[in-house]
Amino acid sequence: MNLPREMARRRLSIGVLGLTELFISTAVHVLFGFYIFSTAVASDVSQVLIDCLRPNVFNLGAKEVEERRKDKVVVLEGSPPPIVLVHGIFGFGKGRLGGLSYFAGAENKDERVLVPDLGSLTSIHDRARDLFYYLKGGQVDYGEEHSRNAGHSQFGKIYEQGHYPSWDGQHPIHFVGHSAGVQVVRVLQQMLADKAFSGYDTSEDWILSITSLSGALNGTTRTYYDGMQPEDGRSMKSICLLQLCRLGVILYDWLDITWFKNYYNFGFDHFEMAWKKTGIAGLVDLLLGNTGPFASGDWILPDLTIQGSLDLNSRLKTFPNTFYFSYATKRTRKLFGFTVPSSILGIHPMLFLRVLQMCQWRFPANSPLPYKGYRDEDWEDNDGALNTISMTHPRLPVEHPSCLVVDDSKCDPLQPGIWYYKMIEADHIFFIVNRERAGVQFDILYDDIFQRCRKHVLASSQPTLPNENSQ
Repeated sequence: MNLPREMARRRLSIGVLGLTELFISTAVHVLFGFYIFSTAVASDVSQVLIDCLRPNVFNLGAKEVEERRKDKVVVLEGSPPPIVLVHGIFGFGKGRLGGLSYFAGAENKDERVLVPDLGSLTSIHDRARDLFYYLKGGQVDYGEEHSRNAGHSQFGKIYEQGHYPSWDGQHPIHFVGHSAGVQVVRVLQQMLADKAFSGYDTSEDWILSITSLSGALNGTTRTYYDGMQPEDGRSMKSICLLQLCRLGVILYDWLDITWFKNYYNFGFDHFEMAWKKTGIAGLVDLLLGNTGPFASGDWILPDLTIQGSLDLNSRLKTFPNTFYFSYATKRTRKLFGFTVPSSILGIHPMLFLRVLQMCQWRFPANSPLPYKGYRDEDWEDNDGALNTISMTHPRLPVEHPSCLVVDDSKCDPLQPGIWYYKMIEADHIFFIVNRERAGVQFDILYDDIFQRCRKHVLASSQPTLPNENSQ
């Protein structure tokens, strides 16, 4: 007699807990986003005040001063190969958020470093296409078939000047990708191998090395906590953090406020969601999920589910002439047989709750497992955004050649076509945005990456290195 009442109470309790968790997660993410945005604005305002108070010792006119303030396009030519830093989800490149650096100033460690600004929420495919034209120049072509299926314009931003126009097989590039950024580079390399860029005779050898920093190589269970359905890995739950994010992004792009879009852009301009194009009726369609990136699934989160990564990885290869290295991060440990957060103070407040949740993730019993041999316990270790098992090397649906690095000297010289990986005790944003937080480990990590690009991988060619005397 009391069973239905007990079940109703249990459902109510679960619902209240779910809403409480949603409120806390939303508040933490909004506060962190506001902190980043306000930090960037404060930095810009202080720089403007400094410029206004600084004496004009060169006696420049107002127009000349303004031109000097503009962020000029950095164009690299010749050798050694540039190093391209590719940001992850919600990230930004040089020129966005004022003077704030996504990679916390790591780009200043070498004279030949590029930091492209790619869509922070656009799909892996669209970001890979953007990255190619950012380097070579020209108008971004997303591909006719893909654009038709995704419901957006085939052509996007025009790069009047490529940042490395001489890029080809004789002038390859090093790429360093954080989080989802490494999958962008892997998809780009596969596109180069498949000669997918009209008018260019490309090959996989255009990429000399790929370094993955907390890379989303095999997906993450966090996507399900944020709102992706574990049943298919593509649709969203009705009430979740991602639904709130979806509404915010749609309103942001529909309002199309120039100053805000120039300061930070989610990257959906090719969907043409601005009010001038769609009007009120278009906004209603976007909010109802009838049109736009969230309707077609052409955005980043479906690519980061385990199912989405499986689909993506099924088409991606590890190439025999490219060097691969990855850093897998985790903030968990075993305690009495249970996986728990490894610290409290060492984990960023925005990530602590997710570290705890991801430790306890269990795939729903009524949902098909994402792949044969899946085990929940394999996915418990995490860094608050990605599972550690996902970051070492591509392993789904086929495991790629890999080697755990404990002692660097035993792996020297590195061999191409193998994913060398290290384990690091850190959360997902430890090595980005805030340099002071990582302390001396920041310099150790990025010096390791940059020296490998310059010394180990190119040891046989003996290039003329920038800052060689200082090294």
